Amino acid sequence: MDIITYAIFILTYALIASRRLALLPIGRPAGALLGAVLMVVFGAITPEETYRAIDHDTILLLFCMMILTVYLKEARFFDWISLRIIKICRTPVSLLFGTAIISGVLSALLVNDTVCLFLTPALIATCRRANLPFGPFLIALATSANIGSSATLVGNPQNMIIGSMSGIGFSSFLMEAGPAAGLGLLINLLLLWVYYRKKMPEHFPLDEETEGAAVNGPRLYLVLFVALGVITGFFAGFHMGYTTLAGVMVLVIIDRKDPRAIFSVVDWPLLVFFCCLFIVVAGLASTGVVERAWKASAPYLIISKAEGLAIFSALMTIGSNLVSNVPMVLLAGPHINELGTGNLPWVLLAFTTTVAGNLTILGSVANIIVAECSRDVYNLGFFEYLRFGAVSTVLVLLVGCAYLWTFS
Repeated sequence: MDIITYAIFILTYALIASRRLALLPIGRPAGALLGAVLMVVFGAITPEETYRAIDHDTILLLFCMMILTVYLKEARFFDWISLRIIKICRTPVSLLFGTAIISGVLSALLVNDTVCLFLTPALIATCRRANLPFGPFLIALATSANIGSSATLVGNPQNMIIGSMSGIGFSSFLMEAGPAAGLGLLINLLLLWVYYRKKMPEHFPLDEETEGAAVNGPRLYLVLFVALGVITGFFAGFHMGYTTLAGVMVLVIIDRKDPRAIFSVVDWPLLVFFCCLFIVVAGLASTGVVERAWKASAPYLIISKAEGLAIFSALMTIGSNLVSNVPMVLLAGPHINELGTGNLPWVLLAFTTTVAGNLTILGSVANIIVAECSRDVYNLGFFEYLRFGAVSTVLVLLVGCAYLWTFS
């Protein structure tokens, strides 16, 4: 039976890792769904156990954050913030920095995938109007979104899972991970300057639409007020999923419209993908192989020593790029407390698996979203991204992990 379970796991991850598997090009969500069904059919996990395997707190939080972000988009928040950046940043290099900073900050407060989904079209329009190169700005958006999202428990799905598994509070996590993410963003900004400053013109034109457009208004301020209330609830220690749900329901009631149009924009396939991923990983864990592998590697993962920290960071980085960061967290999470007490092991897990997504263009969902949303006007190539992403990933991990190890 274990061999069949291993085969199902390998098939599932082949379907997930390959964007277009020639024999079965069904995509990531359907691939994960197939894996979950096969795990149940062949007895690796029972139907009752599948319900317990799904982390409902994470799914609720992700779902509600998606809706909140859609309301922000409908209020034209992302258009407004893009126009503010353009008006403040009067040179292409400063606009590149502004893009990276806004991407990082917003991704710490909202889910990085949705930030990239809504900022990419605005960024493409800006580059078109100002005749700026697409590549540097798209890379700045994607890499900074990943780094910034590592600062909080709501920045990305894997951090949401870590928050649910560890029980760490929003404020405690931010106090430890926030400075490391901030240092990472500074390093990323420096690399953007080194790589792309010579490719930028000295100035760019601002047309009348850019200069005069105003996107704010009562609706925007209302949504921002509710979003601020949700974030305040996080800091107060309230349940993050239900706090966000309460904020969403306030917006639904005030909007006084059938919310089906809002719900239709939610990335339902992504929610299905994560639900099924929980089941597939639980099926694999039932064989005991994860526990055996962890016990074999545990002596080398003593994070109180520099060597153990380096090995742990490298293992999480490589694993996140082989099986993706969310599955890596699901596999490693149940054993993280064995590495030491306190928050450090969990914060390291969050930081390394998130920043690892910057290594290649396929390393995170945010990267893929940026590439897919821009493909009609620009083909962001694998090696074009890798030349920047690999260097950024290594340097950000070195500095960030060293900071966490020293000060946590």
